[in-house]
Amino acid sequence: MFNFINYINQLIRANPAMTEKQFFEQEIRRWKAAKARKDQITGERYYLGEQDILKRKRTVIGKDGKLYEVDNLPNNRIVDNQYAKMVDQKTNYLFGKRFTFKTENEDYEAALLKIFDKRFHRVLQNLAESSLNGGIGWLCVYYNGEGQFKFKRFEPKEILPFWKDAEHTELDCVVRIYEASVYEGLSLKLLEKVEIYKPQGVERYDLINGSLVKDSERPIESYVVVGEGVDKQAGYNWERIPIIPFKYNDEEIPLINKVKSLQDGINTMLSDFENNMQEDSRNTILIIKNYDGQNLAEFRHNLATYGAVKVKTIDGSEGGVEALQVEVASENYRVILELLKKALIENAMGYDAKDEKMSGNPNQMNILSMYSDIDLDANGMETEYQASFAELLWFINTHLANSGQGDFEGENVEIIFNRDMLMNETDIINNIRNSVGILSEETLVAQHPYTDDPQTEMKRKEQESQEKADAYKYVFSAQEG
Repeated sequence: MFNFINYINQLIRANPAMTEKQFFEQEIRRWKAAKARKDQITGERYYLGEQDILKRKRTVIGKDGKLYEVDNLPNNRIVDNQYAKMVDQKTNYLFGKRFTFKTENEDYEAALLKIFDKRFHRVLQNLAESSLNGGIGWLCVYYNGEGQFKFKRFEPKEILPFWKDAEHTELDCVVRIYEASVYEGLSLKLLEKVEIYKPQGVERYDLINGSLVKDSERPIESYVVVGEGVDKQAGYNWERIPIIPFKYNDEEIPLINKVKSLQDGINTMLSDFENNMQEDSRNTILIIKNYDGQNLAEFRHNLATYGAVKVKTIDGSEGGVEALQVEVASENYRVILELLKKALIENAMGYDAKDEKMSGNPNQMNILSMYSDIDLDANGMETEYQASFAELLWFINTHLANSGQGDFEGENVEIIFNRDMLMNETDIINNIRNSVGILSEETLVAQHPYTDDPQTEMKRKEQESQEKADAYKYVFSAQEG
C-alpha cells in the first residue's frame, strides 16, 4: 500500500535540493490553482447566490467592430437560485430527519445516543451541504480544551488530501489551508494558516508569500492531551488521521458541475426579459426626423430630462420622433424558463414538488415516481456516507474505550438514514395492516409513518402491554377476593 511519508523521503532522496517543507509549498501552490478546488469554490459561491450574472456587463459593437461596455442601457442582474434549492432539497431529503441506529448492546446504544445528539445532527446537515457543493466534505474529530469529544466540519476548499490508494479510501496525510484574522497593532489583517495532519500529530505554519513559516506559538501538537496538571499533561495521537471524508459521490464531483450552465441560463433569461421590458422610448432605438438641435447627445438629454424634444418642418417635410419597437414575447420567455428549470431539476436529480402528478389526491405510486431520481442519487450518497460512518465509529469506539465507558470494538451497529419523503399515509398503513403475521412486529413498526424511533416505540408497546397485564391481574385478583 502507498505510504505518503516514504513517498516524500524517496522524492527528497531523488531530488536532494528539495526539502519536505518545499514539497508541501509546491503542492499547496498547485492545489490553489487546481480545477477541482475552483469547482468547490464555485459550488459554495453559487449556493450563497454569488453567481456569474452579477458581473454581467451590457456591451455594444463599436466602430471597429469590437464590443465595448456601455452604462446607459438597462442591465438587470437577477439571480433565481434554483441550484441552492436543489442542494437544500437533497440535504433535507436524506438528513432532514435524525438518523437512527440499531445495535443489540444496550450500553453501546446509550453511549452512542449521547454522542449522536442534536448538535451532531446539525453538523451532519452542514457536512452534507459541503459534500454537495464541493463533491466531498470533511469532518475532524478532536478534544476541546476541556477534554470533551467534539466534531468540527472543514470546508472542502480548505483541504488538500494525500491518499494511500487510488480509490481514495484511506488518508496518509492532510493539509488544511485557511484564513484567520489577527491584529497587528491596531490593524486587522488576514493571515493564511496551514495545518499539516500527520500520524505523529499536527504541524502548524503561516503561509507568507507562498512560503511555510512555523507557527511560533504552536509549531507541532499532539491530537489528544490528557492529564490532571500542567506538569502531568501528556500528548497522544490517534492511530489514524482524525479527519474523515464524506463524499457526495465516488468521483467527488460537485453538484454545481452538473447544472451550472442551466442555472446561468435561468439568470440570463430573467435578466434579459426585464431589460427588454425597461427599454422604453427614453432609452431604446429612435427614428428622428428634422430634429431642432445640435447632436444626438443633446437630444437624449432633453428627452430624459423633460420627456420632450423640439422638431421642425423643413421643405414641407414634417419632423417627428418614432420609436423602433421591439416586441417582447413574454410567452417565449416563460416557455424557455420552464424548460431550463425542468432540465436543471433532472440534471441535479431532484424532484418538482409542483408536478402535475401531485395535483388532487396523489397515490403512493405517483409519489414514488416523482422521487425516483432523487432517491437514486441519495442511494449513492448514502453508500459513501455509510463507509464514512464506519470510519467515524472507529474513533468513537476508541474514545469510549479510552474514557472508560466500555469496550465496544467489534459490536455491530446499523446506521439508518430516515429519508424525508412525502407519502400517502393511508396506503402505507393499509399495507402494514395487511402484512401482520407475515413480517415481524419490529419491521412493521419501523415502516409506520408515525414512527421516528422504532426501538423506542417497541419499548413503549412492551410497557403498555405489561401495564395492561398488571391491571388485568389486579382486577382478576380483586374479583376473586
